[in-house]
Amino acid sequence: MDFTIWAHPVLAVPCPTCGAGVGAWCVRPSGHQALDLHSLRCLRADHAFLERYGTGACLTFVAPGQWLVDPSGGVRD
Repeated sequence: MDFTIWAHPVLAVPCPTCGAGVGAWCVRPSGHQALDLHSLRCLRADHAFLERYGTGACLTFVAPGQWLVDPSGGVRD
């Protein structure tokens, strides 16, 4: 699971609410693209990120589609 290659890190996990796959934006029941990512998907992405990198890590935006995992970013002053 790579959180660093997507336009938004949450896209690294599938959405349990609408069924959007990895890399795909969430959709509304009508099939149109949702304005926001579903909250349950965000929670699952948070959980998966913390399991993989630990509670002290954070993601830093570098450029569109580029994120950097900072292993100690969340514990700095």
